[in-house]
Parts: sequence; structure tokens; C-alpha cells
Amino acid sequence: MRDDRELDLVVLGAAGFVGRLTAGYLAEHAPPGLRIGLAGRSEQRLAAARDGLGGTARKWQLLAADITDPGEARSLAQMAGTIATTVGPYRRLGLPLAQACAEAGTDYADLTGEVLFIRETMATCQQAAARTGARIVHSCGFDSVPSDLGVLLTHDAALAEGAGELESTTLVVTAIRGGVSGGTIASALDQIGDMRASVSNRRIVADPYALSPDRDAEPALGDERDLSSVRYDPDLQQWTGPFIMASFNTRVVRRSNALQGWAYGRRFRYREVTGFGAGPGAQVRALAVTTTFTALMAGVAFRPSRALLMPLLPKPGEGPGDKTRHTGFFRLQIHASTATGARYLTKVEARGDPGYAATAVMLGESALCLSLDRDRLPDRAGVLTPASAMGAVLTNRLRSAGHTYEAARISSP
Repeated sequence: MRDDRELDLVVLGAAGFVGRLTAGYLAEHAPPGLRIGLAGRSEQRLAAARDGLGGTARKWQLLAADITDPGEARSLAQMAGTIATTVGPYRRLGLPLAQACAEAGTDYADLTGEVLFIRETMATCQQAAARTGARIVHSCGFDSVPSDLGVLLTHDAALAEGAGELESTTLVVTAIRGGVSGGTIASALDQIGDMRASVSNRRIVADPYALSPDRDAEPALGDERDLSSVRYDPDLQQWTGPFIMASFNTRVVRRSNALQGWAYGRRFRYREVTGFGAGPGAQVRALAVTTTFTALMAGVAFRPSRALLMPLLPKPGEGPGDKTRHTGFFRLQIHASTATGARYLTKVEARGDPGYAATAVMLGESALCLSLDRDRLPDRAGVLTPASAMGAVLTNRLRSAGHTYEAARISSP
């Protein structure tokens, strides 16, 4: 906590869908002395959200602010030690706040899954944040905490056992259940529009190392494109298909490697896939899911069909109901081989809808980590990732919150 600020932690977007969930998590898990504020455009909606929290949260300060206005963003950043924001699409709405936090030395966490937004904060916030000591931490939800911390944990396990640097590393989604919110759809549509508008944007988003802090220093490891079709993977011994979040998560994990001085290894190859098993019907299931996913993405990207689909999809501020949030879950496995030939298996699992219930835990714990654990975090400032900014401290917090992070060697050279 910081004595030089009026508030220790502000949740921005607290009247929105994920913002309310995050505020609810903090109401139950934040220590009593933490000074928390709820921010958003409408004080009336914030008051209604706060009234639904109960307990000591009913005394939390309300802050009406339009963070697209640089002056209001600056005022908000100057009064808080940490800001956790759920207000997206981030490239359209979030840059003034990220810049204000960088200038004010305020730690910042968001849920962005937008490559182009992070590119902009890298260009406009890195220098100021490094000077003030601010940690600008993107992607503190299901995008991309499980991937980022899971690979870090795998690396730490191999390092501790002298097994060498990571080489071929694959995250496999083994099971997942959850819903979709209007905010996620709005962010996806914004990025599709940005890509349509510019050849340069399309090239950036397609680049596996688009988020590297030093693109020219990245190793040339051949084809690292994300999986786009169904294939049988002989190493995994199962049928695999694309994972919808791979094109973002993989870039975050590669950025973490570079920000840590390529600690995972200069021959670190990373990909993410959906696993369908090897038993009877696995190939058919893989083809069915992949075909449906491809058709949906094409339908949303194509303007005429988008007009037909949009009335059927959630609008911003809407999301899955209580039952879906509570019965959701995700189970991920990270398969890695090292330079010495050792193999590791890391399991990352959590109950609750991945993008909402579980994400509220991840963002809430990230905000608490930045607010309460500053002296135990890696000595880094600037535009960061969850792994490079908070590392094992956040992993331990999430374990305490009921999430599973386990790494083990499964074979030796």
C-alpha cells in the first residue's frame, strides 16, 4: 500500500459485467484496511453496483470519470496506487488511462486481448513507466494468466532441477466450459475492423513476435504460425485443433520470455492448441468444433452476415448467467521438452466460467498483488506481462484462491 495516494486500489468499470464480478471478489477477499474505490462513467450505476456488494464494501468511494478524457484519466491515476480496469475495447477507450498511470507511477492491470493496443502502450508508455516505476500489466484474466504463469512455472521447475532451457512447449486445452460476454465480442470486432483498415495492422497481428520488446533480437526458429486446422500430433499422441485465444496468448508468453532476458531459452518454441484425444471419434469431434469455430469467425468478420448474427449475441455489459458462471471451468496442460531432453507436464485448472468467474479471481488477485506485494515482486517497471511483473507471487496467490498450478518432470534424458 502507498501512503502518498488517497486510495490503494480502484476498480474501473465496476458497473459493467466483469467489473461487478471483480468488485464482488474484492469485497470478499481484500483485507479490511485496503482503501478501495469504484470508478466508471455513471455514479448512479456505480452506487447500484456497490449496494449489491454489502458489508464494508458499501463504504467504498465512488468516482465518476470519463477515462477517454486525458485530464480525467490523469486525475484518477494520481489518486490511486493501483488501477484495475475492465473498460474495453482497450485500443478505442483505454490508452489515455494507461498513459496517465505510466506518468503518475500508478500500477495498472487490465484484461485486454488486443495486440494492437499493447503495441501502442509499448510505444507510448514504456519510457514514462520505467522512469516512474509504474507496472503497466496487460492481460490479467483468462487472456493470458494461465498461459503466462503456466509456462513460467514450467521454466522454474526445469531450472531448479538443472534440466536446461525450454524448447518445444505446447499448451493443450483439455476441457473448457463457459459463456461469452458482449464486451469480449466488441473487442474482437474492433480488432477485426483495425485489421481490415490497414495492411500494416494485419502484418503486426500475424507476427508471432508482435509483442517482443526487441523484434530484431528474436531467434529465427522457422514456422511459428498458430494452428489453423485439425491435425494429429504424434508428440502429444492426440488429435488437435485451433484454440481461439492462441493468436494472442502465444505473443504474450513470447514477450515474457524476452522481458526476462530470454530466460526460457533462445530455442523456446511455443504454441497453443485444443486437444480432442486419440480415441474413437476424436478426429470427428475435432473437425466439427473447428468447422463451427471457423464459420462463426468468418460470419462475424463478414459485414453482411455480421448484421444477422449480432442480434443473437450478447451486447456490451451483458454476459453469462449465474449457472453458467458457477458451472464453468477450464483444464489446461503444458507439455515441454528441455535442452537436455527432459520432459515436463504442467497442469493449470480452475473452476468457474473462464472468461468471467475465473477471470474475476485472476484480475482481483492481480490487483491485490500489485497493491499489497510490491516489495516482493520482480524488480521491473514498464509495460509488462503477468509473468514478468508478478511471477511466482501471483501464482501463489491464485493457488490460495483455489486455482491449480502444478509442474512435474515426467521423463528424464
